[in-house]
Amino acid sequence: MIPDRTNRTDNCVETQLSSLHENRIATLLSVCSALLWPAQAALIAWVVSALIMAQTPPWIAAPLFLFLCLLRAIMDWLAERSLQEHATRAIADLRLKMLTSLLWRSPFGASEDSAAQAALIGEKSAMLRPWLERFVPAMARARVIPIVILLLVLSQSWTAALALAVTGPLIPVFMMLIGYAAQAASRDHLVEAGALNSVLADRIAALADFRLLGATHLAEADLVARSTGLRVRVMKVLRLAFLSSTVLELMASLGVAMVAVQMGTSLLGLVSWGGWGGQISVFGAIFVLLIVPEFYQPMRDLASAWHDRAAALAVLDEARRSLAQDGPRILGAEQISAVSARTPMPLVWTDLVISSAPGALIRLPAGQIMPGASIAVTGPSGSGKSTLLAALAGLLPVAEGMITYGDTQLNAASAAWLRQGLGWLPQQPRFPAMSLGAWLRSADPDAHDEHLKATLRKVQLGDLVRILPQGLATRLGEAGGGVSGGEARRLLIARALLAPPILLFADEPTADLDHEAAQAITRALLALRTTGTALLIATHDRRLIAAMDHGIDLGGAGRAA
Repeated sequence: MIPDRTNRTDNCVETQLSSLHENRIATLLSVCSALLWPAQAALIAWVVSALIMAQTPPWIAAPLFLFLCLLRAIMDWLAERSLQEHATRAIADLRLKMLTSLLWRSPFGASEDSAAQAALIGEKSAMLRPWLERFVPAMARARVIPIVILLLVLSQSWTAALALAVTGPLIPVFMMLIGYAAQAASRDHLVEAGALNSVLADRIAALADFRLLGATHLAEADLVARSTGLRVRVMKVLRLAFLSSTVLELMASLGVAMVAVQMGTSLLGLVSWGGWGGQISVFGAIFVLLIVPEFYQPMRDLASAWHDRAAALAVLDEARRSLAQDGPRILGAEQISAVSARTPMPLVWTDLVISSAPGALIRLPAGQIMPGASIAVTGPSGSGKSTLLAALAGLLPVAEGMITYGDTQLNAASAAWLRQGLGWLPQQPRFPAMSLGAWLRSADPDAHDEHLKATLRKVQLGDLVRILPQGLATRLGEAGGGVSGGEARRLLIARALLAPPILLFADEPTADLDHEAAQAITRALLALRTTGTALLIATHDRRLIAAMDHGIDLGGAGRAA
C-alpha cells in the first residue's frame, strides 16, 4: 500500500510557492538605495539655495553627493545581482519539483498533456523571473518610499503634502481594481498558450496522416484560429497594462504639477502660506520639487511590473494545481537504492486488487515466477496484463493483496531496491538524447565498441551499425528515428544483455510486427534468458506463448466492484 501523501504534498506545494518571493536582503538593499535620494536632493537644494541667496556654496556638498551616488550604485548592483541569482534558483527549484512530481507519477494512471506540462515547466515558469526581479522589490519600495517622501514634504509644506496625500492613494486603489482583470486575462493567456502548444505537438506528430488524408487545410485552419485566439488574449493583457500605466502617469503628472505651481507661487510671493512658518524657504521649495517625483516613482515601477505579477500568479496557480494533482504514484518515490536486488529469488503475488485510477480497481489472480523461468501473461484486451506488470514493478499502487520478492515485501521502502534488478521492455521504446553507443554503455560503462557490436549481433542487429549514418555515434532521437519498431525493441534487449537483469517484464514485445520481426524478438528474448534472467511477458502472440515455460491466463480477471 502507498502511504497517503495528499496532506504532505499540499504542504510542500504551499511551502515551495510561498517562499519563492523571499529575498529580504535584495529587497532591503533596493529600499535603502531609493532612500538615499532625499539626502542627495537635500545636498542639491543646499547648493542651489546658497547660489540663489548669493552665498558661498558649501564645499562638502560635492564629495558627499558623489559618495552617495557611488553608494547607491553599489547597492543597486548588489540588489540586482541578488535578485537575478534568487530568481534563477527559485525557478530552477520549482522546475525540479514539478519534474520530480511528474517523474514519480505512475505512467499507467490518467494520462496528462505532455505538451502542456512541458510548456509549464519550460516557457511558463520563466515568466516568474520578471515578478521576482521587478515586482517584488518594486512592491517593497512602494510600501516605504512614498511614506518617507510624504513625511519629508510635510516637514516643509503642508499644502504640498496634502496634494500628495490626495493623489497618491488613488493610484493603488485603481491598480487593485485593474489587477483582478489583469490576473484573469493572464490566466486566460496561459491557458490559450498551453492549448496551442498541445495542438502544435499533436499536429507535428500527425503531419504524415494529415497529408495522406488530404486534411492539411483543416489543421492549418485550426492552428490559425488558435493563434488568433492567443493574439487576442495577449492584446487584452497589453491593453490592461497600457491602461494602468496611463492612469498612473496622469495622476502622477497632476500631483507634481500641483506641487510645482504651489512652490512657484510661494517663491514668487504670490501666496504667503503653504509652509509651517508662513512662506516656504528657498531650500524647502527646491527640496520639495526634487523629491516629489520620487513619491510617485515607486508606484510607476510597480505599475510597469503589475502585469508581471498577474502573469506570475497565473503561473503559480497552474503550478500549484500540477503539483497537487492526485493519481497513482510509483512505489518508492522517496527511496534511493544504492544496492540492487541481484540475487535470483521467487517473485510471488497473492490475489491483487490494483488501483489504476481514482475509483477504478482491477482484480488479478495470484501467481509466481521462479528464478530463470519464463511466463507468458495472456488474456483479452483490458483483462489487466499491462496492469499486472506495472503493479509487480511498483508502478501502480496495490489496494489489496501482497507482492513479495523472496522474503521481501514490495512496498515504498523496498520498491527502489527491487527495480534496480528489473528490466522493462515497453511497447513503444523511447531513447534519450545521446548516441547509440553512449546509450548502450549506460548499462556497461566498460564495454568497448567491438563488445557492443557483438551484443547487437546476438539480437540479430549486426548490420545496424553499418546502416546507420554515423554508426554507434548516431543519435536515434526520442522515438528511435532510423530504426524500425522491431529493431528498437531488440535494441532494448541488447542493452539488457550488457547488464542482465534478474527479472525482465515485456509488454506486448511482438505487437504490430511482421512474422520475421516477431521471430527475431522471440529469439532475442530467449537469448536473454540464457543469462539467467526470468521473463514475464504480456502477449497475444501464440508463437511467443509457446516459447515460454508457463502461462498465466487473465481471462477471468476483471474490474473489481
